[in-house]
Amino acid sequence: MTHKNPNPQGKGLVPVLAALGGAKSGVIVLPKQVEQIAAELFTSMFILESSFSFKPVRGRSYWLYRYGERFQLSLMAPQQWSVGTFDQVIGCCELHNDLVWTLTLSEEASHDQSFMAFIATRRERFQQALQASQSLDEALPVYVQALPFYQRVFASALASSLGKSMQLSGIAGLSYQQAQRQLETIERSDG
Repeated sequence: MTHKNPNPQGKGLVPVLAALGGAKSGVIVLPKQVEQIAAELFTSMFILESSFSFKPVRGRSYWLYRYGERFQLSLMAPQQWSVGTFDQVIGCCELHNDLVWTLTLSEEASHDQSFMAFIATRRERFQQALQASQSLDEALPVYVQALPFYQRVFASALASSLGKSMQLSGIAGLSYQQAQRQLETIERSDG
C-alpha cells in the first residue's frame, strides 16, 4: 500500500518563511502618494489573482494571457506558443524591486472593448472597496487565503512594501479619503 504525501510540494512553515524572506530581501521602498499606491495595488493584485505555479523573479518579463474567463501568467512570450494556445495576449508584466507589478497591455487587449469594460468594472469595485475601508492599511493584501502559494507570498510581500511606502509618505493609518485630502493640501501649498 502506497501512502500519499499530504504535502507533496513541501510547502510547510519553513518553506513559507523562506519564500517570504526571499521575496522581501533587497526590496527598495520609496514614499508614494495614495493614487500611485491605489493604481499599483490594483494592477499587482490583478496579476497575482491570475494562475501561475512558479516563483516570480524581480526584473524579469512575464506574459499575461486570457483563456476564456481565466487569466494565466506565463514565462513564455506569445511568439513561443503554438497557434491557438491562448485566447488573448493581455500584455507584458514585470515584478519590480519594490514588489509592485506593472502590466503593459498588448495592442489587442487595449483595443478590446469588452476587456477594457471588464477592467473598468473591476477597477470601480476596487475603488469602492478602498473608499469603504477604515484605513488604507486594511486594504492591503497581508494574507489572502484564497490565493495559491506563490501568489499569497507575493501579495503579502506587496502589502509590506506598500505599507512601508505609506509610512514614508505619512498616509499610513489614514482612510483613502483622508489620504486624498492630504495630497490635495500638499498640491495646493506647492502650487
